[in-house]
Amino acid sequence: MLQYLLNLDLPLINPAFKGNYMANGRFQEGSHGSNVPSYSTVLRWQLSANPQKEEKKRDPFRLKVMPGRSFLQQDNVLVWLGHASFFIQLNGVSLLTDPCLTDLPLIKRQVGLPCPLREFYGIDYLLLSHGHRDHYDTKSVNRLIYQNPQMALLLPLKLSELLGNQRKRVNYQEAAWWQQFRTKEGVDIYFLPAKHWNRRGLLDLNRNLWGSFLIKTREISIYFGADSAYGPHFREIREIAGAPDICMLPVGAYKPPYMMQEAHMNPEEAVQAFHDLQANVMIPMHYGTYDLSDEPLGEPVRQLESLRQEGKIQGELRFMEVGEVMSLRSM
Repeated sequence: MLQYLLNLDLPLINPAFKGNYMANGRFQEGSHGSNVPSYSTVLRWQLSANPQKEEKKRDPFRLKVMPGRSFLQQDNVLVWLGHASFFIQLNGVSLLTDPCLTDLPLIKRQVGLPCPLREFYGIDYLLLSHGHRDHYDTKSVNRLIYQNPQMALLLPLKLSELLGNQRKRVNYQEAAWWQQFRTKEGVDIYFLPAKHWNRRGLLDLNRNLWGSFLIKTREISIYFGADSAYGPHFREIREIAGAPDICMLPVGAYKPPYMMQEAHMNPEEAVQAFHDLQANVMIPMHYGTYDLSDEPLGEPVRQLESLRQEGKIQGELRFMEVGEVMSLRSM
């Protein structure tokens, strides 16, 4: 059975969009879906030798941490917490994206936090893009809910299922692509497409939606690309929602291509997405925090630096240290 799903309580900014469609309880690929890696592809990857194994071992690259917690009380700031986790404060409203702030099962964080997780109080909105464990970390999410009972969770359709027993106790909204969440005055937040897929276990493939976010005030717009392969949705987002001032785009976990190219971008593709969006500033993310794929940890940074030196990046490329405070007042 095929059905189109929307949250009828939320505004839709793309009148031509009917909703995200499901068949037999699974969100379908559509124009921005991905070919989910088969179990045979995953097995091939796990059993194949990494041609960059020795290079990975010798790679000295490590992210640096700028310790401190003062950013939690500052307004109009953006702070990278590693991977796809950002703290953003705009017009007195504080946000956290895809909080993955601990070690994952069998995967250790390669970089610390600027301050302990227990310091994160007073968060207004938690933005969760999808259910993959390196974006929806149950330990981080549950701790933040406990510390921030006033916090609202902004989710893709059906992702609240991951909340379990907390679903009845927390404040959350679920959106389809191109829908606007109901938020405090002064900050608008939209849920937008991404080319990706979703799975946490053996039997829940694409039971929950995935996507990206646009955060807007009168003064600034920020696009959070979450997890996505390259596709036509970046140009479509700019055409329908407008060019953002800042975009945070994933640049890591792209090798081997036969495993990763339908879910993640390599640095060249991320730059093309930046150009499609026509943003002013690109902040790379999704690298250096967890070792998820075959490329060396520092390869995305080196490739982006090479593209910049070759004059192939139209706009500002801004690398951030973990815990670095970027002021948004001058944007």
